[in-house]
Amino acid sequence: MIQVFGHKSPDTDSTGSPIIWAWYLNEIKGQAAKPVLLGEPNTEAAFVLKRWNLDKPEIIDGLEADAPVVIVDTNNPAELPANINDADIQGIIDHHKLVGGLETKGPIDIRIEPLACTATIMWKMIGKDMAQMPENVKGAMLSCILSDTLEFRSPTTTQEDKAIAHDLAKDLGVELAAYAAEMFEAKSDVSAFSDAELLRMDSKEYGVGDTKFRVSVLETTAPKMVLDRKDSLMASMADVAKEDGVDQVLLFVVDILNEEATMLVPNELTKSVAEKSFDAAVSGDTVVLPGVMSRKKQIIPNLKV
Repeated sequence: MIQVFGHKSPDTDSTGSPIIWAWYLNEIKGQAAKPVLLGEPNTEAAFVLKRWNLDKPEIIDGLEADAPVVIVDTNNPAELPANINDADIQGIIDHHKLVGGLETKGPIDIRIEPLACTATIMWKMIGKDMAQMPENVKGAMLSCILSDTLEFRSPTTTQEDKAIAHDLAKDLGVELAAYAAEMFEAKSDVSAFSDAELLRMDSKEYGVGDTKFRVSVLETTAPKMVLDRKDSLMASMADVAKEDGVDQVLLFVVDILNEEATMLVPNELTKSVAEKSFDAAVSGDTVVLPGVMSRKKQIIPNLKV
């Protein structure tokens, strides 16, 4: 049985894309496969599962040696099970830069494209067989694209992402703006999560020279809900950094509707990062970064210490 999974701290794309590809392997390619997760899905992904009547995939915390797997929405070993190179990696489908460090047991199929969403790549790979895809799996695909593009606001968005999302929405009879608003409302309700959970919810580890960061992003239509907690969030950053073996947590609260990010600035290191990376003038414990929406394209490539 092939296990299909994305990165740890699964968002909508890393929840939906394993469902999509497992369906394709099972129903079109005749290969036994199942989607799995490397953690609890975030609130938006949980909403998508419920909205489209999809079963939540099993959550796994490790892999057996030689287990056949397909990796989607990442190629970074730091975002995968610790023993990922003991598995039999049979494919990678991703839209992030190539990191290196994965080792396969033989030649495999790899598809990495500069698109906003893994599900967009899958739509292209599945081709005419999309006609056989059930509505709920198409719903997951549409949701992945809307999530990763922030309803086409993210600078990672391409015309292919837009065209495929519109095609899926028409097929499903879904009004794009209204559905995206429902998704973002679900993503924005973070009241049930602890500070540590928020700091890890949508985060990736990234090193700049000898400094290791956990780069956390919270995309929301209600930034006040998060920023009202900024004092306790900043107080929690040191503990989370220590527990996770990084030097600093960087938190960016992305305001989807106003298309800007607010970065929390608890100390001199984060102040230096904000000033050097984003040419920002920092005078308090937060700084607004106009137009910053994408960790992949606008935050991580610009980080300096």
